[in-house]
Amino acid sequence: MARTLTPRDAHALVNLINAELTGRDPNLTQVTTDNFVSVGETIMQNAYENVYNAISMVMLRTLIAARPVDEDLVIMNALDTGVYSSRLRKISYLTKAAKPSGSFNTQLFTNLASGFTAGENPDSNGVPQSTKSQWEQCPVVPIELNFGGSSVWDHGITWYKDQAKNAFQDESSFLQFWAGALTENANDIKREKSAYRRAILLNFIAGMYDLRNVGCTVRNLTADFNAKYGTSYTTAQLKTTYRKEFLAFFVETFKLDSLRLQKSSVNFHVGYSKTINGEEHVLLRHTPRDRQRVILYEPMFVEAKANVLPEIFNPEYLDLNTQYEGMLWWQNENDPEAISVVPSIPDFGLGTQITGNAVALDHVVGLIYDVDAMMTNFQLDDANTTQLEARKRFRNTWYTMARGGLNDFTEKAVLYIMED
Repeated sequence: MARTLTPRDAHALVNLINAELTGRDPNLTQVTTDNFVSVGETIMQNAYENVYNAISMVMLRTLIAARPVDEDLVIMNALDTGVYSSRLRKISYLTKAAKPSGSFNTQLFTNLASGFTAGENPDSNGVPQSTKSQWEQCPVVPIELNFGGSSVWDHGITWYKDQAKNAFQDESSFLQFWAGALTENANDIKREKSAYRRAILLNFIAGMYDLRNVGCTVRNLTADFNAKYGTSYTTAQLKTTYRKEFLAFFVETFKLDSLRLQKSSVNFHVGYSKTINGEEHVLLRHTPRDRQRVILYEPMFVEAKANVLPEIFNPEYLDLNTQYEGMLWWQNENDPEAISVVPSIPDFGLGTQITGNAVALDHVVGLIYDVDAMMTNFQLDDANTTQLEARKRFRNTWYTMARGGLNDFTEKAVLYIMED
């Protein structure tokens, strides 16, 4: 189903992922991130303008996805659309092909001849002998993806006026108690927000795997290693006996992928195309090095951190401090390498987002991706305190969070896994 624009209560999802991330749930449990993450839809209920017939007329926050090749570093792409709009539109542009030359006489057309005009100059059979005039219209070919919806939840804390004071010897120790309570309350809220961001990541990983046959790139490092060296090692063997050889192979593979992502192409992302007057226009993407982000399963590289990560993260390649984050576990601390997710994915044939297939992976190594492929959309952070309840003498403070999670599978990314 399409992403609903009305707020969806996300407290159960946040609590479930939080329980797994903190090890309170001992088992890896399938989580359904469907309809809590927006993956981009080409269909909107609002009207489109009538020139390109591809851009909606609704006024909301717009992210333009056209970028110069030498764009400066953008450290983080965390968007703030505010409470007035839970929707964001992203406009991209399809490539256009070159046109026949009109300045010269070529093997295709005679453009310069006595009596010819600036038009096509058809012969007796109506066949154009020259190119069209300078007034031939060549508009850009935009596409618009719409991301929307809100995931909302509350967090509360109760303040008792006097009832707990008899548990402390003086005002100072009572205030120390509340200082600790407020610190832990803030930690709870941070963990809830972290769990929601983790849901965005898990949806992207599972979505990439689900869309691996329609454009997303998933590398099975076990199979790729064996194919290159003519071996038949298992994943367990590559992690232990042949660990040194495998890590060297991973560094080589990763660095090549990082270079490939920088080139404009139709690879490494879900494509989109449109045919106009017999000419096909396709969506090209490129990810400059400063727009690349990397998330890896940290325990796999701890022992080799001294010689593996410096090979990947250095001034020549990527910045370890601003473009990398290591994960000690993806979903559940007790099964750290695995995920089990039912994701939201796009169906560009229908123009909507749909529920994907259940994805269960045992060994996720990590991913390299465009900074715009995964985003969080901040809409509301608010805190409100009630008046004193006169009979029972307590106050409540309620924290309200509203977030949007965005996955754009039309941006470049590579997912690394290991499967026997």
